Amino acid sequence: MTARPDGAPYTTNNAGVPVESDEHSLTVGPDGPILLQDHYLIEKMAQFNRERVPERVVHAKGSGAYGFFEVTADVSQYTKADLFQPGRRTPMLARFSTVAGEQGSPDTWRDPRGFAMKFYTEHGNYDLVGNNTPIFFVRDTMKFQDFIRSQKRHPVTGLRSHDMQWDFWTLSPESAHQVTWLMGDRGIPRSYRHMNGYGSHTYLWINGGGERFWVKYHFKTDQGIEFLTQGEADELAGSDPDAHRRDLFEAIASGNAPSWTLKVQIMPFAEAADYRFNPFDLTKVWPHGDYPLIEVGRMVLDRNPEDYFTHIEQSAFEPSNMVPGIGPSPDKMLLGRLFSYPDTHRYRIGPNYAQLPPNRPHAPVDSYAKDGPMRYEPSRAAMPYAPNSYGGPAADFDRFGTPVSWHTAGEMVREAYRKHAEDDDFGQAGTMVREVMDDAARDRLVANASGHLLKGVSRPVLDRALEYWRAVDRTVGDRIAAEVEGG
Repeated sequence: MTARPDGAPYTTNNAGVPVESDEHSLTVGPDGPILLQDHYLIEKMAQFNRERVPERVVHAKGSGAYGFFEVTADVSQYTKADLFQPGRRTPMLARFSTVAGEQGSPDTWRDPRGFAMKFYTEHGNYDLVGNNTPIFFVRDTMKFQDFIRSQKRHPVTGLRSHDMQWDFWTLSPESAHQVTWLMGDRGIPRSYRHMNGYGSHTYLWINGGGERFWVKYHFKTDQGIEFLTQGEADELAGSDPDAHRRDLFEAIASGNAPSWTLKVQIMPFAEAADYRFNPFDLTKVWPHGDYPLIEVGRMVLDRNPEDYFTHIEQSAFEPSNMVPGIGPSPDKMLLGRLFSYPDTHRYRIGPNYAQLPPNRPHAPVDSYAKDGPMRYEPSRAAMPYAPNSYGGPAADFDRFGTPVSWHTAGEMVREAYRKHAEDDDFGQAGTMVREVMDDAARDRLVANASGHLLKGVSRPVLDRALEYWRAVDRTVGDRIAAEVEGG
């Protein structure tokens, strides 16, 4: 095979076959669903999910607790989902985590925090898997594996590499919004109790009349947003690397149960087509002036697990667990995660992971799944196939068949999302710097970003990083450059 004009080889799959794109998954039109026939995407995700034994590849270090979610407002006009109906109280499990670090890594590294929730509803488990940021570094699941590897350890030295991080970020300008969050105050929360959680993705809600709405979830901490400075975080990393795990456990044990208020943004279904930003792009937010927050309910964590390994290490969250009244959107990151998460769990803790205590639904299970390693609950089906003549379970379209769908049409393509009127990679990051941060927060952003860049980032990556920050905001970018060049 001939080499690329720059002399580098062309990307192939594991069989040596050239691949079409490292950037874009195969979709029906630029805004359509991802296709299962995208074998290279499936290969990338499946192989990535099996890179580590036995800890999680991503979000390895974390903590969690049980509690409940209670509805405090009426949003039944938007969704028929059982757990969001007026007066409903649903038991749940939450797990918080860092993203890039291993099991023994410090809780206080500068890193996004995972914010995963499992609601044990009357219609089965509903899993909402998000972060403490409303956005993410990439917008297409094809790039997720590459992003995570750039945040892990260098393959030669075995050390964390800021050079790898900035190399990926600066070659992926869609990361700018999330990197600005990461380098700001919320890059290191004071504790898990003092950070917000977000569903991050856009989801579909369906009401009892079949009307559809796009929705984003915001879990606002009732304890207030608090953060650690870089110096405080570095000190804790050495003196108490499990500070966040300790804080959560001790707060609940002492009766100081943390809580979060759930609010949502609702977008009428038809408005997505012409909204000024692509509403399914995970690197973007919906400004609250366009879609204000609507209160839904309150999440309370009031019970520590009786055994950490059983209930937290073996917990398995998967965004494909959706109950009637909730569905996915054309978000390409979300669509990839629908496959990737359960596939990871089958590898990490076995094909029958759903029978483990933290994952077992409180609703009856009438599935045709059978056998496999560590099977505990026998199948309730009379015969292990459908359809059968022996009273086995049967699907009911009339009851659960409200279309969880959106219209799409087009050629099969590997393309970026169709751009909306105000879509670009740096605009929302710049708005955050200029309109959300105050002078003190901008000062800390400059210090955090320049300090990060001074730790082993080589040229030309460093040069790209300085231009990256100037694209976010010229003044802040020049200040970061002055600190780096003078350092």
